[in-house]
Amino acid sequence: MNIYDTPEIGSRLHGNPYVGRGIVIGCTADGRRAAVAYFIMGRSRNSRNRIFREKDGVLYTEPQNPQLVEDPSLIIYAAMRRTGNHLIVTNGDQTDTIFAAIQAGGSFASALETRSFEPDAPHFTPRISGILTFCDGGFSYKMSILKSADAAGSACNRFTYAYAALPGVGHFLHTYVTDGNPLPTFQGEPERISVPDDIEELTASIWENLDAENRISLYVRMIDIATGKEETRLINQYAGE
Repeated sequence: MNIYDTPEIGSRLHGNPYVGRGIVIGCTADGRRAAVAYFIMGRSRNSRNRIFREKDGVLYTEPQNPQLVEDPSLIIYAAMRRTGNHLIVTNGDQTDTIFAAIQAGGSFASALETRSFEPDAPHFTPRISGILTFCDGGFSYKMSILKSADAAGSACNRFTYAYAALPGVGHFLHTYVTDGNPLPTFQGEPERISVPDDIEELTASIWENLDAENRISLYVRMIDIATGKEETRLINQYAGE
């Protein structure tokens, strides 16, 4: 495959039983809208007991049944929120770390220097994060992964990637390569994908190709670069939405 190929995200997901949590960011093919998506998967009862809720423009993970929550620390958080001309999306409470840092005059990278991978040995789930910055009638975006440097979790390696917004092009970052024990951590640069103009097409390409047994929730947002008008889609496997 050529490094500039842009396969549909469905082809990146199809047949893979477990990619964990995933972030997609890019620009629609017509160049008019920014696209961002976040999904979660789960194997345990605690992980599957989750839904997405959007409140006042902020996307949260919440327990589907609060009485079944075993450990809320790594599964309940704000996943997507705005500050100024930035839109932040992450797979954990580092959303709030980035939010607070930017409001205090810091940056995406400086905020993540204070964080590490998740303390869930033996998997040491990576923290994945993204930020879109809207400026001068366009936008750019960055993606980051914080992951264990070794099987013992003795140190954290931090990687940040910065992208120009190109029509029809996006990038996909996820926590795991596939299923396993321990779960194998994502390797390399975020995967290059195509981004369609239609939010329904992007939503279906992701949801229909996530493993039906392990998928939990998906949220997709498209933002008109010129007007700021937003369109969203939300699917919860266990809430009938």
